[in-house]
Amino acid sequence: MSPSIPGPRRTPVRGRRAFAATWWGRAWVTALEDSTMDSGRLSRGRTYARQGMVGPTAVAPGQVKAAVQGSRPRPYQSAVHLPVLTDAQWDTLLDTIAARAGHLAALLDGEMPAELVDDARHAGVPLLPQPTELDPECSCPDWGYPCKHAAALCYAIASTIDADPFVVFALRGRGREEVLGRLRARRTAAQATSTPPAPAGLPAVGAYAAWAALAEHTPPLPDLPEPAPHTTALPAAPPPGTGPSTADLERLMTDTAARAARLLTGDTTSLHLTQREDAARIAASNCGPEWLHRLIHNTGARPAAFARLTRAWRYGGPTGITVAEQPHAPDPTAMTAARSALTEALTEMTTAPVAFRAWRNRLTLTDHGIQLRLGPDTRWYPYLQDDDGDWWPAAPPDSDPVTALTSVWQQTER
Repeated sequence: MSPSIPGPRRTPVRGRRAFAATWWGRAWVTALEDSTMDSGRLSRGRTYARQGMVGPTAVAPGQVKAAVQGSRPRPYQSAVHLPVLTDAQWDTLLDTIAARAGHLAALLDGEMPAELVDDARHAGVPLLPQPTELDPECSCPDWGYPCKHAAALCYAIASTIDADPFVVFALRGRGREEVLGRLRARRTAAQATSTPPAPAGLPAVGAYAAWAALAEHTPPLPDLPEPAPHTTALPAAPPPGTGPSTADLERLMTDTAARAARLLTGDTTSLHLTQREDAARIAASNCGPEWLHRLIHNTGARPAAFARLTRAWRYGGPTGITVAEQPHAPDPTAMTAARSALTEALTEMTTAPVAFRAWRNRLTLTDHGIQLRLGPDTRWYPYLQDDDGDWWPAAPPDSDPVTALTSVWQQTER
């Protein structure tokens, strides 16, 4: 039987609050908003959703449907489709959940563990949607993709996904009870055949927190020596066929030592990186072509996309990656002030009129291939557009939008 989940009734959502409060609900909304540059239809869709124009929603494998009231008396039938996972992908996903007891516990508590999503993506299973996966459909005559009715449905279902992460599983093809039943079967089979498991390691964040708590009650450490340029060689090569080479392990040892030294100085940035962010960090350190190829393969990213990720890290670290991948709605006052300052500066830089296009936290000079993105750190990150229409991080960020613009202006005027 197809999983079916009743959605929000036609009651208005008052105010301007966000449609999603959790990170996975926001990921759904971000996938919708990244799937189109038509901000007008998205805005109308938000208005429709807030006014309660979306009827009860029905979730089935690969789609969510609802009647959406438009300007005509008869509501339109809207749907958003999402590819279902194959049986092989489901096996991989269920194995990933079963591998950590905390994953299932979090899901049963109404939480979607970020580590689960990262582990699944690393294994080649997309759980949360990508912008290219959302496929809207509507009976209205609007040619928009999505139209405002399908956009409203996407916004309305976000709160349901917030409250129950199993909705995402249902959209990918299997409902809550089927997922839990298959996980129970895996646990029963594992208990019947497994040997006592090895003790799990302590996550880096927990280890550092324990060390920090102990450090409060112990004398201060002496000044740290300068880190050695190279680690001590391994006493023996790893067994053949185990994966990493001696050079790989020695390089990882060097990187681990450098990160440990930074932790002792209070720099905890590297404790909270996702797999993709850490891969970009390593690639940005000029790791060499062989490692770069492995990083691209193991993250499942396309080479060009990973190259942009690496450049984003090189210019802005973790925040640079956030700016590259996650558009957000900033303070309108900051955007207005930046636009005024840029307009004034451009009157001195060029005699031709300059057209701006504003979308969320991005200001685009449409005729010059330049885009400035306002980051969550209130700095402006300059981007340049290549011949294929893709945007690339082009220079370090600056708190002044005019300085960020001038840092790349000459590159477009050559």
